Amino acid sequence: MDAWTARFGDEITTEETTGGLAVGVPPEHWLDALTFARDDLSCGFFDWLTGVDELDEGFAVVVHVYSLERRHHLLVRTRVPKRAPVLPTATGVYRGAEWHERETAEMFGVLFEGHPNLVPLLLPDGFEGHPLRKDFVLAARVAKPWPGAKEPGESGHGAPSRRRVRPPGVPEEGAWGAAAERAGRRRAAPPADASGNSGSGSEEAPDA
Repeated sequence: MDAWTARFGDEITTEETTGGLAVGVPPEHWLDALTFARDDLSCGFFDWLTGVDELDEGFAVVVHVYSLERRHHLLVRTRVPKRAPVLPTATGVYRGAEWHERETAEMFGVLFEGHPNLVPLLLPDGFEGHPLRKDFVLAARVAKPWPGAKEPGESGHGAPSRRRVRPPGVPEEGAWGAAAERAGRRRAAPPADASGNSGSGSEEAPDA
């Protein structure tokens, strides 16, 4: 903790957690902080990198590294704004970050400038949106009814019904919910062919 304060002063935050020291740095010090962890604190083992949607506060990007020599864990984290979620790539400091940055870009929409190959990793071709953002609506939950069990009291007998809990991925009521449901149905609809047909029905054979 003292080493971080001596290096970066009041521009960072430090916190002791059950998993080790957690350090928060501004985005402009992201690469400097990772390089400091690797070179000065012997944290040469890169474990993982991921994102966290913190709603109006933006996206947190978190890296976990470890020192094989000193046997201590370290979390380094920063936050990028929702409207411009951009960070420089950490692949020049830790080569293992390449895969994790691709996943984070795909799932959260955080862009890593200078990444050697920031292309989709897990989702099918043509997929729209970033599924781990909290405002992402699952199209399958919008296009068809939720198949889960009924809420208590909805079977026609027993205790009175309580407030329905909407399953994950289903938008709430209101203007945003209506817009999200329309977007979800568009994503779930089959693509139209060149003639404009949706492809959901079969074509009739022409008369001989």
